[in-house]
Amino acid sequence: MSGNSFGNLFKLTSFGESHGTALGGIIEGVPAGILLNFEKIQAELARRKPGQSSIVTQRKEEDEVQFLSGIFEGKTTGMPIGFTIFNTNEKSEDYSHIKEVYRPSHADYVYEKKYGLRDYRGGGRSSARETVSRIVAGAIAKQILPEIKINAFVSSVGEIFIDTPYQDLDFSKIESNPVRCPDEETAEKMETYIKQIRKEGDSVGGTITCVLQNVPIGLGEPVFDKLHAELGKAMLSINAVKGFEYGSGFCGARMKGSEHNDLYNTDGSTKSNLSGGIQGGISNGMDIYFRVAFKPVATIMQVQEALDSEGNIVEMKGKGRHDPCVVPRAVPIVEAMAAMVLADYYLLNKTQKR
Repeated sequence: MSGNSFGNLFKLTSFGESHGTALGGIIEGVPAGILLNFEKIQAELARRKPGQSSIVTQRKEEDEVQFLSGIFEGKTTGMPIGFTIFNTNEKSEDYSHIKEVYRPSHADYVYEKKYGLRDYRGGGRSSARETVSRIVAGAIAKQILPEIKINAFVSSVGEIFIDTPYQDLDFSKIESNPVRCPDEETAEKMETYIKQIRKEGDSVGGTITCVLQNVPIGLGEPVFDKLHAELGKAMLSINAVKGFEYGSGFCGARMKGSEHNDLYNTDGSTKSNLSGGIQGGISNGMDIYFRVAFKPVATIMQVQEALDSEGNIVEMKGKGRHDPCVVPRAVPIVEAMAAMVLADYYLLNKTQKR
């Protein structure tokens, strides 16, 4: 089965299902001699784990990572790093009602048609629980790139948006509320709205903005492996993601060149940054910023029409523990995938210079 690996030099191959024994992965390409901060790795997992607030799924998982290889006396050896995270609070009986039913807008139907069977317990491999392995890889990638600052935050929930430019936000406030929005007033509105959506048995989508600072000039490979293309692929591989834009994004399509061009300063920096820190697919040293759109979670606690395995339209209602809005828990996942891309291209860049 293909599609379970990401990256070139820095490469993650992940395994595991939502309600299986464990999830985990193998990380290749990590240089030898890096002294790992295991507390930081576990802290990143804590940011993603379920049950952390009243606005996310109440599944209780400690998500403690166990490293199996590639590390000796706290340092990377240059060998593949193997790790596992055991599931401890799966409730597979919550999904018995969909054993023969395909949830609307979920991967249930296509998985069964593609493979001839599916793990219906929590969605199996299609579950967002798979992203726990990405968090571990991303946390290690961040330690390869200590100078680069990676900050993601919730910039919208439904019709509630942050109006403040990212340059004027205090990123230290991202973790000060369960929504992970650095604008406190907007965060309160978002939290209230998510709680309302949960009471209605519904779900809602949103966006995450990510800002990458202190990125060196020269990351990215023409022509088919442009930096923004790989970032887009990374983000679109995350469960529930429906869109990606960087720099001026779709707004740039409405502008004239005289408005959109980033004019140079004498040191090579630019007066504006509508390019989003990337030109010709290569980082130019300015801030890289992008936005990721997440759809509403497919499983909702309302009666809906669904298709069963016999071809009948039936009524079904979601059960179990689900996020009414996925974006607060997806913030560290966006950061992790961005870190993996940057680490991959950083290592590749080192092989191309004398």
